[in-house]
Amino acid sequence: MNNTILQNGQISRNGFQGISEEEIAAAGHCLESALAGGAAQARVTVSKNILDSIQLLNGEIDKVSRNADRALSIHLFVDGRYGTYSTNRFSFDSIDEFILKAISRTRMLTPDKCRHLPSPELYARNAVSGRELGLYDRHYECISPEDRVKAAMAGTVYGSDRISSRHTLISEECEYSDSVDDCYIIDSQGFTGRHTETSFSFWSEITIQDRNGDRYSGYWWSSAPAYDRLMIYGCSETALSRAEAQVGATGHSGGKFTMVVDSTCSSRLAAPLLNALYGSAIQQRNSFLDGTLNRKIFPDELTVRDMAWSKGETGSRLFDPEGIATRETDIIRNGTVEMYFINTYFSDKLGMPATVNGPSRPVILPFNRYTAGNGLDYKENGINLQAILESAGNGILVTGFNGGNCNSTTGNFSYGIEGFAFRDGKITHPVREMLITGNMVSLWQSIMAAGSDAREGARWQIPSLAFGDVDFTGE
Repeated sequence: MNNTILQNGQISRNGFQGISEEEIAAAGHCLESALAGGAAQARVTVSKNILDSIQLLNGEIDKVSRNADRALSIHLFVDGRYGTYSTNRFSFDSIDEFILKAISRTRMLTPDKCRHLPSPELYARNAVSGRELGLYDRHYECISPEDRVKAAMAGTVYGSDRISSRHTLISEECEYSDSVDDCYIIDSQGFTGRHTETSFSFWSEITIQDRNGDRYSGYWWSSAPAYDRLMIYGCSETALSRAEAQVGATGHSGGKFTMVVDSTCSSRLAAPLLNALYGSAIQQRNSFLDGTLNRKIFPDELTVRDMAWSKGETGSRLFDPEGIATRETDIIRNGTVEMYFINTYFSDKLGMPATVNGPSRPVILPFNRYTAGNGLDYKENGINLQAILESAGNGILVTGFNGGNCNSTTGNFSYGIEGFAFRDGKITHPVREMLITGNMVSLWQSIMAAGSDAREGARWQIPSLAFGDVDFTGE
């Protein structure tokens, strides 16, 4: 088996070949061909990726898969018109034919004066090798198919003495996967950028049955850009414990309660908030945060920061898909909306400066309004879920969402939830068939605490959260 280390396009043991000099040359030829063919501007992207996975069912291999992709795509700006096209043929002759057809089709489209490349001063200039942020793990080069099977088998507990369940274990599904992505972008205004990263993950879902025949499922996962940070061992045990914790769920009366949301699902509430800051939603009047830029909307304690340059952390990047440089900046600072996510197109549409196309690695900074002024240094001590429960006292802990939606224009939401009632900071019993309703702005205005316990390996670093006086509908 080939054990060559991946370097400048050489093939590694696992068969991955990074973007080669020949493919970079093909991207350059594609750009030259587009300009020679009549394009006023153009951007070319070469992307290569491989995803390998081993799926287990009840401790045995159920599915082995490998997905590999290589593509050359181009954004064309021709006679005031705009089109995007993609091919997997990299020979110069094929590229010339591809560009000729693409330009011809672009000229058939409706003109749009807002379509053009970004201002060059916004470009990132520091993404040369693609590995500046430490997101590429050289260990990936040495992984064999046998290694993947061993990793997957290390996580399964079905039929082993690692667990003892009080209930009937119906099934265990596990999956180990690893992937590598390599992306190279150039454009006609001189931008060149590269981003390379690896990812390793393991997840487990366990289903049990209680004595009444009712079934419950629990899920847990681990993910990291580096193999030695992947926590395979313990995922299935945690999944089992989360399933067993649901046994005996009872109804709960409705009313206004403090709501604590576990970090495993808190991003469900952060997503509408961040999505409302996109330029596309603002321009289309489809955002409940339209008109809030530079306005104080939320409590002083709430700060959401985009930690785009967090070295070695998932989600970090030096440039967005247009080549615009990212930066470490506050999205919401002390309750004030500091930025919208505005790409070049919506910058022209809105008459506002371009920023980036979206958040890279949004982080909600920890705070606890329940204990404000008590002198505790939370940066040192941290705020975990138990600390939030103890501060909140009584309420409902949400550990999962079961359907529902949020109206992006009004911010009104309705979600089914699962979780637990808690009293005096201690969980009392699981609850079922409950619904939360309200408005996103009002909800986030009522935030009381944010932990320092966001899931490692998640691109969005959303921790456990606490909100006051949330409307619950129960039995």
